[in-house]
Amino acid sequence: MIRITELHVPLDYTPETLRQAILKRLGIPATDLIDFTLYKRSYDARNRKKGIFFICIVDVTVRDEAALLKRMARDGHVNVAPDTSYHPVAQARASLADRPLVVGFGPCGLFAALLLAQMGFRPIVLERGRDVRRRTRDTWALWRRNQLTPESNVQFGEGGAGLFSDGKLYSQIKDPKFYGRKVMREFVRAGAPAEILYVSKPHIGTFRLTGIVSAMREEIRWLGGEVRFENKVTDLSIEAGQVEGVVLASGETLRSRHVVLAPGHSSRDIFRMLEKRSVHLDAKPFAIGFRIEHPQSMIDGARLGHFAGRPELGAADYKLVHHARNGRSVYSFCMCPGGTVVAATSEFERVVTNGMSQYSRNDRNANAGIVVAINPETDFPGGALAGVELQEALESRAYVLGGRDYCAPGQLVGGFLRGVSSTEFGAIVPSYKPGVRLGDLSQALPAYAIEAIREALPAFGKQIRGFDRDDAVLTGVESRTSSPVRITRDPESLQSLNVRGLFPCGEGAGYAGGILSAGVDGIKVAEAVARSLT
Repeated sequence: MIRITELHVPLDYTPETLRQAILKRLGIPATDLIDFTLYKRSYDARNRKKGIFFICIVDVTVRDEAALLKRMARDGHVNVAPDTSYHPVAQARASLADRPLVVGFGPCGLFAALLLAQMGFRPIVLERGRDVRRRTRDTWALWRRNQLTPESNVQFGEGGAGLFSDGKLYSQIKDPKFYGRKVMREFVRAGAPAEILYVSKPHIGTFRLTGIVSAMREEIRWLGGEVRFENKVTDLSIEAGQVEGVVLASGETLRSRHVVLAPGHSSRDIFRMLEKRSVHLDAKPFAIGFRIEHPQSMIDGARLGHFAGRPELGAADYKLVHHARNGRSVYSFCMCPGGTVVAATSEFERVVTNGMSQYSRNDRNANAGIVVAINPETDFPGGALAGVELQEALESRAYVLGGRDYCAPGQLVGGFLRGVSSTEFGAIVPSYKPGVRLGDLSQALPAYAIEAIREALPAFGKQIRGFDRDDAVLTGVESRTSSPVRITRDPESLQSLNVRGLFPCGEGAGYAGGILSAGVDGIKVAEAVARSLT
């Protein structure tokens, strides 16, 4: 198979248009083209005066491939296509008695369990939260009735924190073995739209993800695995530096010498348990800030010009970075086109914001985190859990500033930049539920973060006209951008540095950031477990 890169086609292209473009690029007659598959598609909107077009990567099958490659040897955009298929590393023996345990059923735990099940290892999944149907009901209870269920919410339950998000499926991780392709193919096999295999920034959205995750759970069970909901792990059984099993909140002990630990970034009780058990932990950098909301139509116009509204392009997104004079980096995080800001706390008397979009991305507002990078050496020195303690303090303060009923504290950008409390919304109506109480956000974050964000917003306004408009809404706080802890592991065996048989992985362990990278890490750890069991 041959891969063609940098193949340009118009926005309204058809399969026949794409076919003709392939024939022209390769300089072959139609009879020599056997088949073709669209591998990746993106667009370039940097020079809208020249128009916007799709840029494609296409895999093709042709007659006499060797002769064609020789003829086009100097064309850097025509090469042999890599093998992106997945090849299992092991198969469980029928007599194998030690069943691996997978703690956590977010994207990482889901793919670790699925791969182990596909290789015949019959994993047992332990998820502290509930299945997607009941979890969705519990989450809506907080948004609509201010009722929090600590073990079933935006952070905890089947699908993990990625379930209530934009469902973004792209990452900048290095992926030489194409594990990301395996993640995508499994999602499509479970019911995701096939377009996620080729669009440049694929997403699924919460409502579709729920059915997909449920289908993957049932495959794990069909292959001999178990998925146990409301089974909270509270302790590890460790003997002579070897994990021997886990202890559940019910008091039950499950024995296994292979434990995949895939906690979410909000599993603070797990982090504290690990510290108590002297499992090696490090504090790691993360970011803090606010959510910002604008009309999606404004973002579309700024990014796409007169092409805004074209269904082929969808809702526009953005990615912004500013290096402030005080040495801080301010950047947009988890931008959600046509989405909503959601209540994402998992603990009583704390307020956390996050962003979410449905597959359609057709809600009125665009939102994104505007966050400031912080690191343990300078901003929260102390032990491995110093970042956890900082998050907790900020979220408790946000709860008070928001009125102590899970409403979020907010401020209009104009007031924030001038240091004046906001009292009334403008044209932009915030989407956060249970609600937003306007005031002064200057006390919601450390002074260095407030200073950096105040400098960054006008700079962003020069890149996207209207970004710093007076009535744009800031909502606080965005504190769980990533895990503040790394459960350190050996880079070869992927086991804990000081506990054999314990495989930390995913976003909560500090090795991923988003659905795709977490799924990829789950595959890597599943392979490591499989090798150690065979």
